[in-house]
Amino acid sequence: MNNATIQKCTAEAIGTFWLTFGGCGSAVIAAKFPEVGIGLVGVALAFGLTVLTMAYAIGHISGCHLNPAVTVGLWAGGRFPSRDVVPYVIAQVIGAIIAAAILYAIASGAPGFDVSKGFAANGYGVHSPGQYSLFSCLLAEVVLTAMFLFVIMGSTHGKAPVGFAPIAVGLCLTLIHLVGIPITNTSVNPARSTGPALFVGGWALAQLWLFWVAPLVGGALGGLLYRRLSEQPSAEVTGLAPSVPAE
Repeated sequence: MNNATIQKCTAEAIGTFWLTFGGCGSAVIAAKFPEVGIGLVGVALAFGLTVLTMAYAIGHISGCHLNPAVTVGLWAGGRFPSRDVVPYVIAQVIGAIIAAAILYAIASGAPGFDVSKGFAANGYGVHSPGQYSLFSCLLAEVVLTAMFLFVIMGSTHGKAPVGFAPIAVGLCLTLIHLVGIPITNTSVNPARSTGPALFVGGWALAQLWLFWVAPLVGGALGGLLYRRLSEQPSAEVTGLAPSVPAE
């Protein structure tokens, strides 16, 4: 693994750490805080803000995927090289697990903390916030992730307004959470789902398969769909653009 790839993967781990810590942390710590809890809208906004802030911070380093489904979707859409898919995914999962570990260490310091209550884990059936069925949760995760990739592909296209992609992507993720939290607690991101599930254990680990399969399928579909609609080549979403040699 060369130095550029190490830099990119390190950035992805840090970015996914921030997404998981900020997004899941808002759900675990702040959503139901007495009298001033941020609620569903606040949690949705927190997830969007993590992506928006990291896109400006590390977008130029790694492309700011923060999500295995985004990496696979960009690859399917012809905007990311296959050689970097596995390193990116590994880095993202590591970042999410570290975030969940630190969040657990903080949250467990409060009296009455009970990790079995969910710890922002994703679930279906009786573990869905709204008791949605397996099929409903699967379909929602596929569709929401596909649309997420569609927005990412479009906002990072060479003909899109320059500098506004992080805002579009962050707001898109906020909207996704506004729709998806009652259904699955919103994944659209296998790494984000893996971190909390490891600490909840039991049912969360047993249901984790869905939150890998559905987002990866949805991401690939979204990338392929945008590729069919906009066949004009555009820059890969990889960061660290090669420097132009001086003339």
